[in-house]
Amino acid sequence: MVEINAKLVSELRNSTGAGFVDCKNALIEANGNIEKAVTILKKKGAATAVKKIGREANEGIIEYYIHGGGRIGVLLELNCETDFVAKNSEFKKLARDICMHIAAASPLYISRESVPMDVVSNEKEIAGAQALGKPQHAIDKIVEGKLDKWYQQNCLLEQSFVKDQERTMNDYITAAIAMIGENIRVGRFVRFQIGE
Repeated sequence: MVEINAKLVSELRNSTGAGFVDCKNALIEANGNIEKAVTILKKKGAATAVKKIGREANEGIIEYYIHGGGRIGVLLELNCETDFVAKNSEFKKLARDICMHIAAASPLYISRESVPMDVVSNEKEIAGAQALGKPQHAIDKIVEGKLDKWYQQNCLLEQSFVKDQERTMNDYITAAIAMIGENIRVGRFVRFQIGE
């Protein structure tokens, strides 16, 4: 049996951002093989990511991205559970990717829950007006469908990730939670564009 020392655990922790105990257990299971331990952590992480989503995330970083020769800029607050993860290169890459997505896709809100009720009411009213003349049950379905599409266009977590159209931003962040091993959430963002 291979001895699992603190240096080996630290090396795995630095490369994955996973917790100390998780890294040690993965190394024991992989008999000291770092590559196998990374695979074990990824498999276990996907199953536990959903559990981590509810945990407090009060640490993190402010990331920025400037695009188009200084014509578009994004500031993002991305939160995690520990300052250790906030300094992790994978977490910083995630923040950078989210900033680039915001610059390209121009979301207005983080999620459905963050959209003000007056905005939702206004969008429902517009969709209802466009469906006038149809039976009421059809109008209700049309309004619901148009509102869903509006959320997908305007809410960051529901947008298709610009670097991988097969996944939503929520899917991308959930995969990062699984890999890093901590809850991650978008705290807030602002997008600037010259002339807007």
